[in-house]
Amino acid sequence: MTEKPDNPANDTTQAAADAAPAPTDEVAALTKANAELKDQFLRTLADMENLRRRTEREVADARAYGIASFARDVLAVADNIQRALEATGPDWKAKADPAGQALFDGVELTERELLKALEKHGIKKLDPAGQKFDPNLHQAMFEIDDASVPAGTVVQVLQAGFTIGERILRPAMVAVSKGGPKGEKAAAEKASQPN
Repeated sequence: MTEKPDNPANDTTQAAADAAPAPTDEVAALTKANAELKDQFLRTLADMENLRRRTEREVADARAYGIASFARDVLAVADNIQRALEATGPDWKAKADPAGQALFDGVELTERELLKALEKHGIKKLDPAGQKFDPNLHQAMFEIDDASVPAGTVVQVLQAGFTIGERILRPAMVAVSKGGPKGEKAAAEKASQPN
């Protein structure tokens, strides 16, 4: 009998076949790797979507509120115009000569145009006179005894407040009534309680 010579290629193929994992193990490993990559992809996709939304929100806020610092500076001009109009007194315009009346009308027109320009950019003036005091919108400077209005009502506006979008740009400085009749809600609660 003749012996077959050793073939090194056959030995390598046999060793690789013996060392290779079974097909089911290989499929399981690939399935697991696929699931991990899919999970990583979905998380990255969710992160990108969150980043896109956050960026859109920040851009919208920057558009709406980016002029807040400039607007605060312009409010000082609006306050000075208002003070100039108030300094003349209620009957000054009627007694003024034609040049004085024209000056007064020009200052009034300037104030209206300034407020219109502010509103065009989302800045609105607060007029809280007669409203219930709201610490989110108003800054109470002092209290006034006024029995004709319910306690906690704004009776005098010392400095107008302004909002920009949904935010307060500057709270209104107000005087609040005290000692007047209780508000309807407080009176109803007191009436419903047994003595």
